Amino acid sequence: MDFLIQFMDQHLAGPMNKLAAQKHLRAVRDGIVATLPLIIVGSFFMIVANPPLPLSWGITQFLKDNAAQIVLPYRMTMALMTLYSVFGIGYSLAQSYEMDALTGGILAEAAFLLTFTPINVAADLEAGVSGFVLPVANLGGGGMFVGIVTAILAVEIARLILNSNFKITMPKEVPPSVARSFEALTPAAVIVVLMGTVTYYLGFNWHAFIGNLVAPLIKASDSLPSVLLQVFLITFFWAFGIHGVSVVGSAARPIWNVLLDKNVAAAAAGTAGTALPAIAVEPFFQWFIWIGGSGATIGLAICMAFFAKSSYAKSLGKTAFVPALFNINEPLIFGTPIVLNPTLIIPFILAPMINATIAWVATSMRLVDRLTIISPWTLPGPIGVYLASAGDWRTAVLNIVLIVLSVMIYFPFFKMYDRSLVKQETGE
Repeated sequence: MDFLIQFMDQHLAGPMNKLAAQKHLRAVRDGIVATLPLIIVGSFFMIVANPPLPLSWGITQFLKDNAAQIVLPYRMTMALMTLYSVFGIGYSLAQSYEMDALTGGILAEAAFLLTFTPINVAADLEAGVSGFVLPVANLGGGGMFVGIVTAILAVEIARLILNSNFKITMPKEVPPSVARSFEALTPAAVIVVLMGTVTYYLGFNWHAFIGNLVAPLIKASDSLPSVLLQVFLITFFWAFGIHGVSVVGSAARPIWNVLLDKNVAAAAAGTAGTALPAIAVEPFFQWFIWIGGSGATIGLAICMAFFAKSSYAKSLGKTAFVPALFNINEPLIFGTPIVLNPTLIIPFILAPMINATIAWVATSMRLVDRLTIISPWTLPGPIGVYLASAGDWRTAVLNIVLIVLSVMIYFPFFKMYDRSLVKQETGE
């Protein structure tokens, strides 16, 4: 273990931290994470339209009868998640290059929208409706990978042009906002002409091409081996002080969002919770695997709060228990510590992997509903998963069972660690 710790610290920690801070990965992560407030709020309208209440209640029937109107805020927020994410990706990437971030976001959005061919429909002149409409399906999770590619492409083109000084430069007396607009004219012209030519005049279908490329990856990601690999990598990196979610999540989150979008679309179409297409959505990780935080540390928090003998573990347990109920586990990861702790690294990796396996089996056997809602991650586990499943009480029961199991997995390793602390405190 000492050799492994030394090897990780010398050869892997630096490259992994650099990877997590890589400009493009960080921009993708920041852009998608920035949309979470809209995704969380928008997804709750799905619960309102399909309330977890008895059908015999009048309010339930009223909500179901008006579901089409109720879900409209969802359709304008979560159902357009890529449209919002693209702006955030462009903004973040331009900012990392010390370019005008607002310009980067706008150019990224334009490049993405130029991958769509408006559909010509009969115009309703009396209502003032145009004869062209955008196909909205790929403005949501279905267009996420196209959005990532085009956002990065747009900012890189703009950076190349601006660094070559092939731009319009205004006198210093011109207000900065106006000067930035003129500087962006040349990049905007190149991006619009390039994207328009490829999409409309050469007939290249961005969404079909990239969709076919990533389809095997998405399918493979919605599998138990993929889930276990992601869980192992995240906890393994965390165990050595590397932010596992930053490293793995940057690549995995777009896939999680695509899978979630499939579930939400199916649920909106009336598909039952057990028959939804995807299991490995982000809420699956949040509420069945990362209970209490990365490593399913709710188990360790309970052990320390109620079974510790050493003064240090007792004190830390009292401090860390309440945050752990709300999935905040930094006090445990760095205070216990779990990082570089040979005794606690084992359950830190083992507990979430066992939880993942049991939750996957239960979900695939349709013992619980598949998840469709991103509920706030700071909710206690049973409440969060009940909302994420749109009101399936069985998911809350499964969450509690997994919490108990996490305690059982952590307990023998915690006792070993606690005894070592007692010896240190008593000088034995």
